[in-house]
Amino acid sequence: MDRVRVSSTNIRSIGYDEASQALEVEFTSAGIYRYDSVPISLHQRFMAAQSKGRFFDSFVKDKYRTTKLR
Repeated sequence: MDRVRVSSTNIRSIGYDEASQALEVEFTSAGIYRYDSVPISLHQRFMAAQSKGRFFDSFVKDKYRTTKLR
């Protein structure tokens, strides 16, 4: 999955696959994680968020099945 670099102190890049509703988040120091069954509307709001880290903590973290990719 292609990820887009974002401006954030904790998140390096974010990717999304609409067909599988998979969200990938690459953290600056914690690796890459995939979050399953994430609606596209949440991905769009995530990409538009002023603070990616705050948005992640409020709307993604501990809310979706998570797999550490590396």
